[in-house]
Amino acid sequence: MKIALFQTKLAWEQPEVNRKFIEEYFLNEDESFDLFVLPEMFTSGFTMNPAEVAETMDGKTINWLKELVKKKTCAITGSLVIKENDTFYNRMVFVYPSGEVEFYNKRHLFTLAGEEKIYTNGTEKVIVNYNNWNICLQVCYDLRFPVFSRNTENYDLLLYVANWPKPRINAWDALLKARAIENMCYTIGVNRVGEDANQLEYPGHSKAMDYLGNTIVDCEQELGVFILELDKNAQQVMREKLNFLNDRDDFTIIS
Repeated sequence: MKIALFQTKLAWEQPEVNRKFIEEYFLNEDESFDLFVLPEMFTSGFTMNPAEVAETMDGKTINWLKELVKKKTCAITGSLVIKENDTFYNRMVFVYPSGEVEFYNKRHLFTLAGEEKIYTNGTEKVIVNYNNWNICLQVCYDLRFPVFSRNTENYDLLLYVANWPKPRINAWDALLKARAIENMCYTIGVNRVGEDANQLEYPGHSKAMDYLGNTIVDCEQELGVFILELDKNAQQVMREKLNFLNDRDDFTIIS
C-alpha cells in the first residue's frame, strides 16, 4: 500500500484556508497513492475553542473530503472538531474512496491543555479495513498510552495524527519507535509544522517505522507530501519468524 504523509502548516481556526491549502497539495501531487494522511485538527490547529470551528458529520469538511477521494480514488484520514448533541469530539475520520466514513474519537484527551474539560473522550478502539490492511486509528496523546494501542487484534498498521510541539518532540520520536517494536507492525505518525496562536512551535518529525522499529521515512521539519510504500507480506513473514506477538499478555481495559 502506498501512503502519502502530508506534513503541513495550519492556519489558526480558519477551516476554509486550511481546506484550500490541503487541496492544492493533494491535487498537485503527481505520484499515485492509496491513502492520504493529514495531522490532528487539520482544519483549525489544536484549539480549545471548539465552538469557533466545530462541524457536523454532514458539514463542509466531511463533504469536501468525500469529493477529494473521488478525484484520486484514494482514502483520506485526519482529525477535526466535530459537534454532536451539544458535545465536542476530537474525531479522526477515515474517508474511503467510495465516500463511506468511519471514525475514531480520541480516547486520551490532553489534560495539560485542558482538553478533557472541553471535549468528550472516546471509549472504543477503532480498526478500519482498507485494501485488505487493518489500520488502528490513534490521535496524538494516545501515543503515550501503550496499553490501549496494544496489538491484540493483529492489525497491520498503527496510525497516529498529531499536533505535537517542539519541547516534547524527543518523546514523539522515541514512542513511535517503541510502538512499532512492541506491536510488530508498521507505525506512522503525522505531525504538523509551523506555529499556532499560543506561540507553540511544531517541528514536524512525521515518520514511518517498520515492524522492527527501523525508520522508513523521516520528514524532519520540511513542509510537503512524503510518499512511501508498505509491504504487508514482509511484515507477516517477520512476525511468523520471530513470533513475539504470540507471547503477549492478556488483559482487559476498564474505561
